[in-house]
Amino acid sequence: MTTLKVFTDNNNKVLFETSNKQEIANALKEVGVMYQEWGTRNTITTESTQEQILQAYQPEIKKLVEMGGFLTTDTINMRADHPQKTELRAKFLSEHTHSEDEVRFFVRGQGLFSMHIDNNIYSVMCCAGDLISVPANTPHWFDMGEEPNFTCIRMFNNQDGWVAKYTGSEIAKNYPNFHQF
Repeated sequence: MTTLKVFTDNNNKVLFETSNKQEIANALKEVGVMYQEWGTRNTITTESTQEQILQAYQPEIKKLVEMGGFLTTDTINMRADHPQKTELRAKFLSEHTHSEDEVRFFVRGQGLFSMHIDNNIYSVMCCAGDLISVPANTPHWFDMGEEPNFTCIRMFNNQDGWVAKYTGSEIAKNYPNFHQF
């Protein structure tokens, strides 16, 4: 279930929690994070190709490309049997920023985005049908869990794709991870 929890960044105290998607969208909008619900397509399975997924969501992708000037769009498909799941999880779990918005649409499965904004931590368990756009230069981390099971559409303004600048902070270790959320 899609859930937002807002914590203080100094003592883990929960300030706000909701699973109401409109409340999630409103709370995130206040801090510059875009959240939308696109819904899912029953034609997409764990075996669907990148081309099939991108074609199924072409109208939504087209609107975002026009709005955000994205240069590339692809998919990431993570499953528990992925040979690099441990290394990828570690890479995403460290607080980092990007010079562009980080846009993810969850085609299936779920993942936990946590953003460090204005002395608070905004943690969102995103599920199938959820779109989130973390603004450029926003410190954040992502937890896909030890046994990942999700497919996301990703959009980039950068031809190199996912390029992170790590903050060196260990703050992510102080907040609930995927399995604790």
